[in-house]
Amino acid sequence: MRVNSTSTTRTRAAVALTVAALAAGATAGAGPATARPQAAPAAAAPYCGAAHRIEQKLSTGTTWRMCWRYDGKAGLVLEDISYRPKGEPRPIKILNSARLGQIHVPYDDGTIEYDDLTGFDFAQGLMNLAPGECPGGTIKTVKVPDSVNETPTIKGLCTTTRSRGHAYRMQGDTANKVYQAAGKDLLVYTVNQVGWYEYMTEWRFQDDGTITMNVGATGSLSWDDYDAGDGRGWPIGKGAKAKATSHSHNAFWRLDFALDGSTRNSVEQYDSTVTAPTRGQRAPTTKTTRTKITKELAGDSRNYRWWRVVSAAGKNKDGHARSYEIVPGPSTKYPGRGYTKHDLYFTQYDKCELFASNNPGDCGRGAGTSVDRWVNGQTLKHPVVWMNIGFHHIARDEDQQPMPVHWQGFSIAPRDVTAMNPLTPAELGWQNGHWQPRR
Repeated sequence: MRVNSTSTTRTRAAVALTVAALAAGATAGAGPATARPQAAPAAAAPYCGAAHRIEQKLSTGTTWRMCWRYDGKAGLVLEDISYRPKGEPRPIKILNSARLGQIHVPYDDGTIEYDDLTGFDFAQGLMNLAPGECPGGTIKTVKVPDSVNETPTIKGLCTTTRSRGHAYRMQGDTANKVYQAAGKDLLVYTVNQVGWYEYMTEWRFQDDGTITMNVGATGSLSWDDYDAGDGRGWPIGKGAKAKATSHSHNAFWRLDFALDGSTRNSVEQYDSTVTAPTRGQRAPTTKTTRTKITKELAGDSRNYRWWRVVSAAGKNKDGHARSYEIVPGPSTKYPGRGYTKHDLYFTQYDKCELFASNNPGDCGRGAGTSVDRWVNGQTLKHPVVWMNIGFHHIARDEDQQPMPVHWQGFSIAPRDVTAMNPLTPAELGWQNGHWQPRR
């Protein structure tokens, strides 16, 4: 384990990394188009060599393809991400790049806060993985840029597959026919040690086209940081003398979309309103409205609200524009900083805007160093999505030693990417749209 060089005021909540936890994880419309379906451009061949290519055909028929590289601050970066569902003639590109955008850790007593990616050597703490931590998969060798360690080459990237349980189940037309299948995922992950605990950065690529991004915290509580005597901590161990300081983990992800190979994506927000029934109505009514987001936005999740990123370059076989819906996971929004006050941001692409807070480099006069400062009215021609998922960690006796995993994350789910469920059994392929039972 890397030596902890932090002061004793830093409490690092930790969670045990186990093979069982890896298997479990935390998995966490517009009207029909009238134009003819357009053939999506073929996904470009990955620029990367074999050592930096990930390609996996899952047993259910979906093939995922991407490149990876390792950044000296962000850690694992996945690029040129595409998938080819069963029945599609070519791969469908989704993202130019996907990676963490920051892990911000403020302490409840106000003594200190950390930006782990840009301020506390997150990427430098990449850990070697034992074969048992990547069952049935491959552990790739990673060269850590600008490594501060004696050994810059780490066996630290696991790629493997997992079953996630039922993908679907449906009773057929007759009582003796049940359609069901187990879903399969491609799992890609690394573990990075920061201070007293470790982060597992996990990416799950499902056979139905969903991508789930999770961060799990693991490792150890700081043994010499039980000093929360102001009532903000939780007593750990015998009696009520030693209190571990409570703190928040605000994890950001940065997604650069390129649906169907084009960055000319648009963003839409959907809000639904439920109204009590009026005279003559049997039940409440629900009305859903669409708002096209044409300029940069600091967005907040609400009941009956969701967003999608829409392709300008491709449609599915039904003639509907392909899109990906953003599906937030459980979150405790931290109101202490401007950049953590919102759940997600849509910003216009800028190669300088890489980290949600404590962004290094000079992005221009008055640009600021956090994502909230970059929402300044620019037109969204090439939208970048920043997702903020928070977790308020109040330690407990069960958090030692080591602790059960706590996860935080979100998903992006295909919406009209394919005309039907890509896992549809062949014998049900004719039941698309307003079908009627065959006579």
